[in-house]
Amino acid sequence: MTATTVGFIGLGFMGRPMALNIMKKGHRLVVHDVDQGAVDALVARGATAAGSPREVAAAADIVITMLPDGPDVEKVALGPDGIAEGLGQDALHVDMSTIAPSTTRRIGEAYAKRGLHLIDCPVGKTQDHAVAGTLTLMAGGDAAQVERARPVLMCMGDTLFHCGDLGAGETIKLVNNRLAATIIGAVSEALVTGTKAGLSLDLMREVMGTTMAANAHLSINMPKKSLLGDFTPGFMVALAQKDVRLAQALAAELGVDSPVGAVTLDLLGRASEAGMAREDVGALLKLFEQQAGVEVRLPAAGAS
Repeated sequence: MTATTVGFIGLGFMGRPMALNIMKKGHRLVVHDVDQGAVDALVARGATAAGSPREVAAAADIVITMLPDGPDVEKVALGPDGIAEGLGQDALHVDMSTIAPSTTRRIGEAYAKRGLHLIDCPVGKTQDHAVAGTLTLMAGGDAAQVERARPVLMCMGDTLFHCGDLGAGETIKLVNNRLAATIIGAVSEALVTGTKAGLSLDLMREVMGTTMAANAHLSINMPKKSLLGDFTPGFMVALAQKDVRLAQALAAELGVDSPVGAVTLDLLGRASEAGMAREDVGALLKLFEQQAGVEVRLPAAGAS
């Protein structure tokens, strides 16, 4: 594989392991973040630091952004000393943040006027998958540019979908994340209700696993984390809340009634207000437990 100079802006919870995997696969890495400690940690592993998004773009063939929300991406892309001021016409900006599709398209229109290239490629799964390099990648934009980015993108994930025009990746990410958050909320409510009624967790999982109630949260995700009392973040409540908020806004723009999403957004808001914003989204189980006065747990691994 030919080595590429990749710029990476946004070295947070997900961005840092993603950037490390790019470097581990032999690409040169130029990094920038508002947190100098995050930059220093990557430099210690072999990356080169840049003082601004413009400097990152000027040094890179492909620039990746992994930022909290749309205003952050717009500022980094189009603001003073931003990516657009340094990006060459032969280079490419890949935004892997989860933001509103309309924001992605607005940035894309501004880029097109300058002859610059942008694709969106948000990611699915958790930080554990970011570390392992097995994220699901959802790209939107020009097919040739998506293929151009593929060798770098596949350093971070094991599945890449080209979902359509610019903004399509963001659209499927928001639809997916709203559904995922809704499912974990519903599973948590069901398990707490059953436990309060005297049913065993083993029985509920066994029965539900054979019916149309079966789902990956119940069978895979929750037994590894929340049902063991582990609420360390794999995907934070605050991020789920932001994604569902954006999904609800998208539905409203399209004229789609979304009462289930509204309930999920309210539930995530209640979890945040209860001090769980930076915990794993599995903390929705804890929210129901605290209200009901019961605890739903599997025996810890190795317990007698």
